[in-house]
Amino acid sequence: MNFLRLSDIPATKLAGKRVFIRADFNVPMNPDGSLSDDTRIRATLPAICHCLEAGAAVMISSHLGRPTEGALTATDSLAPVAAALAALLDRPVPLIREWTDGGFDVRPGEVVLLENCRGNVGEKADDPQLAARIARFIDVYVNDAFGTAHRRECTLHALALAAPVACAGPLMTAELGALGRALAQPARPLAAIVAGSKVSTKLTILDSLAGKVDVLVLGGGIANTFLAARGCEVGDSLFEPDLLEAARRVERRLAERGGVVWLPEDVVVADRFAADADARVCDAEAVPPGWMILDIGPKSRDSLTGVLARAGTIVWNGPVGVFELDAFAAGTRALAAAIAASPAYSIAGGGDTLAAIARFGVGERIDYISTGGGAFLEFLEGRELPAVAALRARAHPTGGCVAPHARETLTPRYATARH
Repeated sequence: MNFLRLSDIPATKLAGKRVFIRADFNVPMNPDGSLSDDTRIRATLPAICHCLEAGAAVMISSHLGRPTEGALTATDSLAPVAAALAALLDRPVPLIREWTDGGFDVRPGEVVLLENCRGNVGEKADDPQLAARIARFIDVYVNDAFGTAHRRECTLHALALAAPVACAGPLMTAELGALGRALAQPARPLAAIVAGSKVSTKLTILDSLAGKVDVLVLGGGIANTFLAARGCEVGDSLFEPDLLEAARRVERRLAERGGVVWLPEDVVVADRFAADADARVCDAEAVPPGWMILDIGPKSRDSLTGVLARAGTIVWNGPVGVFELDAFAAGTRALAAAIAASPAYSIAGGGDTLAAIARFGVGERIDYISTGGGAFLEFLEGRELPAVAALRARAHPTGGCVAPHARETLTPRYATARH
């Protein structure tokens, strides 16, 4: 993709600069207000450390939750993130609460965290005036927040267009590179696993993938809808009867290209949705009335393992069963193990997928695990992400990505507030 990367800027050109890093620190929190997981913070450390080591004055901001603009509460604050980041960096990380006019000091080799950007009036509306105010006190803008790249918000989009220099951080670069490798120029066969409760939420993704993949593996309620579209009895399983024709259309489109939709041949069914439900294995074509599909069966597990062993590229989004309950975890466990064992290049993303990867301990054997949820899905769908579009729009023919209005572009100067 044609955009400037942080790694393209020589370290000597970052020295003394005010570098604004848009990170994704929207981390899960415990009831007591502490962080329950710091994965997203750790993922941005390479960008932060690179800039600090180059002698830049580093300003980081992120959103957290869904605060009301102009009315941040204590629960909206990035204070716990500042504490966690300080511990990881082993240096002070002051939290700057009022920052959009640049009324704060940060010197070369220092780092500050700018309070929840979604508290700024105009953030959600992608306000160009807010972006212009922020752009006045920064020299280099770095987007390292792939997880929110599908949002058209000020610090993701308008600020990238307004800043003197705009580039992608190492996390953003790696995400786009991995996804591009998986979808733009994949090793064949390309297998995509798409699972979820409803076809309706992923129909556009399925339509897009039908034009790209060789094998489309379906699980969850999506698989149930496709089974019903083939005329199978699915009992009380979750499915969408009004989308049967849409399912048939996806399958026809894939078949026209010589591809196939993989569906389970046997399933694990239960008389109710519960950990202690009565469970049994039956053919996928004949689920008893009143019973529901909650996992794939042993024949299907073996079949799926074989499909993935022959793949050249695997894209994984979603479990194939209710893996949170032990009685219905075998299918997703087998799926995770098959992806980990496959010689294919593998990429995985989405909240449930990451939870399954963690539970079954296969993270180190998957080639790339995306930090994005919505952004990952929209990329699969074929949409251009607004944050990426902004970086591409800034791509200068010489690779400089310099705003036409920029003054003193990339010339060293003290990184303190301008008024």
